[in-house]
Amino acid sequence: MKIYDLAVIGSGVAGVMVAWWAKRLGVSVVVIDRSSSPATGGSSAAGAFISPKLGKATPLVNLTNEAYEFSSQFYYDFFSEYFERSGMLRFAKDSKDEENLEYYKEIIGSGEILFKDSLIKLGVINESRALFFKNGGVCDSQGLCHYAIKDIDYFQLDLKDVKEQDDYLILEDNIKAKNIVFATGYESFSDFEYMSISGLWGSRGDYYSRDNINTCMHKSLSVSSNINGIIKLGATTSRAKNPCMVCSGEPLKVLEENAVKIANLSSLKIKEIFCGYRANSKDYFPIVGKVIDSNFMLKRYPSIKKGYKKVPLEYKKNYYVLNGLGARGFVFAPFLAKMLVEHIFNGKEILDTVNSDRLFLRWARKLEN
Repeated sequence: MKIYDLAVIGSGVAGVMVAWWAKRLGVSVVVIDRSSSPATGGSSAAGAFISPKLGKATPLVNLTNEAYEFSSQFYYDFFSEYFERSGMLRFAKDSKDEENLEYYKEIIGSGEILFKDSLIKLGVINESRALFFKNGGVCDSQGLCHYAIKDIDYFQLDLKDVKEQDDYLILEDNIKAKNIVFATGYESFSDFEYMSISGLWGSRGDYYSRDNINTCMHKSLSVSSNINGIIKLGATTSRAKNPCMVCSGEPLKVLEENAVKIANLSSLKIKEIFCGYRANSKDYFPIVGKVIDSNFMLKRYPSIKKGYKKVPLEYKKNYYVLNGLGARGFVFAPFLAKMLVEHIFNGKEILDTVNSDRLFLRWARKLEN
């Protein structure tokens, strides 16, 4: 039987980043997924654009942009072969929002405002100005995830249950772990019901192209630079339970129509289509930290269903979660995975805005209704 310090369940970008940081810290780690190779779920369909978030200085905007600054440098330093740092153009939502670009620049702490003449040279049409972030770009989502765990043990296993024995968690007859991180995306175990994780459908198309697009850009969808004759279009598009029925078999139609409105694209020929769910939380913040033993809490403190808050939280021993990264999985994953690994092994605090505890009492109150 193999014994690990950490088992990571899920091999999307959240899971592989946890495993990468754990290995770097020097702990023994294994990745487990029901697929035979990493990044076959939502991460395979991700555009994997590394871009800041424009908006007022809310906690979510600030968190996203802190993660962007961290991750853009992280990929450049450690995964340069799978990260094209071609820059990122961010356009305002409309002409009125253009007046806020200087404010957004100050909030993010980086960026340069470009005007029409410069934008035309970059292949942009119908836009008079934009914010340019030179450290932004786009990742090869599948290649990066494969490379991140190339030297880490990987098992294909459709995990249904975890057993506890002494101080170990038994994942299979031949796999033991001291700690476990669930990075399973929108398909979660019953222990995570209180987190209310849901799926948001996203699509990406890879296109053969001769168009001279040398930087990434975003406005309602993302367009990549031309990398070896390939341009990516990607967006998170639908909360529908049956998105393939909604799109009528043309998941990229709207993306293509919008892309040609902002970029000088004339030679797109579809190479491959990717579709998948991105895991989201109720409040749009990622979910990081320990896993509360919700069954125990409801039995021990039934008053929490009526809104009583002054109760000590009980956790499932050595269970942790990294989930709900939404459409910005490749922006959040390195930043939050490092935070979680350091929490598990070094006792580092989890930020309140992403701490998984925040969702429990709200969920418990709803059970009374």
